Amino acid sequence: MNSRQRILGGGVQHVLDYLRRMHSENPAFFYAVQDDNGSSNGNIFWADATARMNYHYFGDTIKLDTSYRANCYSVPFATFTGLNHHAQPVLFGCAFLFSESETSLVWLLQTWLQAMSAQKPVSITTDTDHLIQMAIAHVLPETRHRLCKWSILRDTKEKLTHVCQTHPTFEIEFMKCINEAETLEEFESQWKSLLERYYLTDNEFLQSIYIARHHWVPVFMRETFFGDFLSDEDNDAKNTFFDGFVNASTSIQLLIKHYEKAITIWHEKEFNADLDSNNTTPILKTPSPMEKQAADLYTRKVFMKFQQELVETLANPATKIDDAGAITTYHVAKFGEEHKAHTVRFNTFELTANCSCLMFEFSGIICRHVLSVFRAKNVLTLPSQYILKRWTRNAKTGGGGTIEENPLELPSNSQESLTMRHNSLRQEAIKFVEEGAKSIHSYNVAMNALKEAAKKVSAAKKKNTDKTQVTNMVNGCNQGVDEGDIDQADSGQSKEEKEQKIRELTAKLDCINQRSEVYRANLLAVLKDMEEQKLKLSVKVQNARLSLKE
Repeated sequence: MNSRQRILGGGVQHVLDYLRRMHSENPAFFYAVQDDNGSSNGNIFWADATARMNYHYFGDTIKLDTSYRANCYSVPFATFTGLNHHAQPVLFGCAFLFSESETSLVWLLQTWLQAMSAQKPVSITTDTDHLIQMAIAHVLPETRHRLCKWSILRDTKEKLTHVCQTHPTFEIEFMKCINEAETLEEFESQWKSLLERYYLTDNEFLQSIYIARHHWVPVFMRETFFGDFLSDEDNDAKNTFFDGFVNASTSIQLLIKHYEKAITIWHEKEFNADLDSNNTTPILKTPSPMEKQAADLYTRKVFMKFQQELVETLANPATKIDDAGAITTYHVAKFGEEHKAHTVRFNTFELTANCSCLMFEFSGIICRHVLSVFRAKNVLTLPSQYILKRWTRNAKTGGGGTIEENPLELPSNSQESLTMRHNSLRQEAIKFVEEGAKSIHSYNVAMNALKEAAKKVSAAKKKNTDKTQVTNMVNGCNQGVDEGDIDQADSGQSKEEKEQKIRELTAKLDCINQRSEVYRANLLAVLKDMEEQKLKLSVKVQNARLSLKE
């Protein structure tokens, strides 16, 4: 046991006991211990069934946050997070990293990837740690790796404190160079000018971050999806899943409690955002059919960003500069800012457009420049290839990708399909509750349907149990079968063959028993969710009745 673990005392064993209990209650709860030999040694990783299912829908871009490993924190905590369809932080797994070697980080990434069915993300954002960079290059060589810009800006302020104090304008110009450069040439020019103006050409720190510019300066990353469409301030906070729950003095025992509390609170926030998106209508600002279409498809927060881009088309006219058959090229610029024009290439036959700003590629939301061209070409509705399903109200039905893709096919792996079934049922139950609560009539229909569904699930469970028992007896796996019975059934077999047969049948019995246990755990989880939804539905109906009386 290393020194960090000795300081944490029995907390590690407390965590292991918790993880074993959670796995026994739901086999879809995944956890692993590095170099586990039955004691409290090694790094620990875990991901519950909801985290694994959420990754299926929102695992295109992730953030690995290892900042909790810093000495100022009592617990060496690490998290995998992403963004859901409301641009809220969503959890993909947690870890305790008692060892901070490259080998440990490789193990962490490989274990996390195993829990996520080997589905690799498009992009990943991490802290500026060279060991993490090496581990990602080893495990996720095809994933675009971005260094946390906020961390680099923080380090810049620390390393260049004397410059910031002597030249108050330096920080403003530095941020403008990083955030506002719209082309590679513009960044390179501004960077060179900045260093020369403040006599920092030979500064080693600035040289080091310049060498790594392809991994953190926004203009170099825009051709890859990172899901960023909020302000820089909001983006810096987008993955703070445990902010307010974990601080420097949080013990390992208390962290587990706060972990569950954070999950509950974020689930409630997602549930409320779902209700808001599904049951209220946003105010439209234009007569455009495209705006109405987007309001019906997108979640509320994403629609607000799309609406902002659509309204901006009024101040960003499209000017045709070239017409070469099927491809028409436009310049789009804001009035008075023609020098900042973006180039849009529009394919008339395919109704596709590519903009030099690369906003759609980076955020998954179409930009004002393409929308201006659509307006000029009288494209009244948004082509389906520009609606990422991960940003829509129905993001959790079927697979990810665009709205044209096929529904989710459950994997053949029993553990993964269990996770899929559990979470799919849960999402359908939430939608069922929302519809059932709209009126007294729909409430009565919903309650009757739930009772009928419970009967059918119970009957299916009994049928499955009976089938298992019959299968066991047919295969000779009944508890009453022993070696003597097998001798009578087939006296022509040798003793070795009979023992081999017993081993095979025993293995089959164990397999069937394990499968039955998985079915039982899954059924209990579904029934528990149904009971919770029934309770919420009853409360809503009661509130509705009280409102009517008032």
